[in-house]
Amino acid sequence: MMTESEFLQHSDGLFAYIEDQIDEQGLDFDCQRSGNVLTIEADDGTQIIVNRHTPNQELWIAAKSGGYHFAEQGGQWLATRDGREFFAVLSEALSAACGETASIEPFEG
Repeated sequence: MMTESEFLQHSDGLFAYIEDQIDEQGLDFDCQRSGNVLTIEADDGTQIIVNRHTPNQELWIAAKSGGYHFAEQGGQWLATRDGREFFAVLSEALSAACGETASIEPFEG
């Protein structure tokens, strides 16, 4: 398990990486960071919320498709319910929100 400061540093880098990937792919989303939350909003107002939960060292995604909690396991962020990988779930949520294929590769930070 990471220390709290390592988790905060890693999740800050992960949030920046997500924003950079959205920009680089030319996806039509507005991103806004506020504290522990990254809000990704499509033109139609659909939001995807990426949140870090520091006490449990989890990343959370809230989207129309549901809410997901991810814990770091062996260098990957995997859903605590079904083992799905964080970036696979995020890519699906982004694709559904913008109506085109969005594919964000795992963060190696």
